[in-house]
This record gives sequence, structure tokens and C-alpha cells, in this order.
Amino acid sequence: MTEPFCPEGDLTAAEVPDIYRRSLAWKKKSGQIPAEVDLSQVGRCDSSALALLLEWAGWAREKDQAIHFSNPPANLVTIASLSETGPLLGFEAETDKTPSP
Repeated sequence: MTEPFCPEGDLTAAEVPDIYRRSLAWKKKSGQIPAEVDLSQVGRCDSSALALLLEWAGWAREKDQAIHFSNPPANLVTIASLSETGPLLGFEAETDKTPSP
């Protein structure tokens, strides 16, 4: 896939199962994982969103492909930081914005 995948709306436990099922086509049919997932249109997130992104990152690693998650919502960055999974998703820069003393 050359164009970014841009999920819209909330990524919570209510929405993630359907998005996951639809994304299985990346793995099964095309075999091509998107190089970028633009999260700028995502509203509310919970740990389900984090699990989904980690799954997609795993699929990309299996295929020796890169995947970039751009414009993550602040609450998703916080969840990733608290669970120490931010670096797995490329969120290091977002989580390291603590001012120096």
C-alpha cells in the first residue's frame, strides 16, 4: 500500500474488533501492510487501540516491512508510555517531551 491508512473515529474496545477484522485483508489477501497509519482522525482511544497497533507492527515485522504510526492522539501516547510500548510503535519522540531541568 502506498497511501496511508487513515482510521476515523474512536479506537476503543467497541470499534477495534471490526477494524481488526477488516485489516486482516492486509495480511491474508494482499500481503501488503500499509507503510503509514495516520491517526490524525482518531478520537477516543483505549488500550484496545494500543493492542491493535502492536498487532499491525508485528505483521509488518513478519513481512520485513516498516510501518509508521503518525499523529497519534495524546491519550494513546500516554497509554503507550505507561505500558512502556511507545518505542515499539515509534512514539519515543512524543513520550520524551519532558522539559529539561
